[in-house]
Amino acid sequence: MRRIFKIINGRLYYISRVKRKIKKTRRKNLNYLKHKKAASVLVKERLEYFNQFYNYKYGRVAIRNQKTRWGSCSKKGNLNFNYKIVFLTPKQADYIIVHELCHLKEFNHSVRFWDLVAKAVPEYKEIRSSLRQIGVQPLSGSRKSFYLGENKVK
Repeated sequence: MRRIFKIINGRLYYISRVKRKIKKTRRKNLNYLKHKKAASVLVKERLEYFNQFYNYKYGRVAIRNQKTRWGSCSKKGNLNFNYKIVFLTPKQADYIIVHELCHLKEFNHSVRFWDLVAKAVPEYKEIRSSLRQIGVQPLSGSRKSFYLGENKVK
């Protein structure tokens, strides 16, 4: 009889953990879906602007819900960006976009790559260190988007 109760309690505990995880995932997905379009508009506008200087060809541009990255570039030339880019300052967002754009020419972090980044974002070192300090954090209720009219650029 004890063994049966132990099994039932174990199953109940497992079920409660799964339920909590589902709720948490739903919340994350709602934030992602809510801000994905704004991020897409921002990224495409800024890519178009900065690509006037670089004139690189890129493939698909995707907005993703990545846990640890602000952006990435594939060997096929596809660019991926985190939807949370809309919550960064304009300078930080521009740096991420230029960074990924420059990977189309230099698929590494060599001196040549950083020289390409510096053409459009000369203060990239300071911006990069500020991004490292904040990291890709989960959204809290207090974070406001510069691109949704919730903050004014100073």
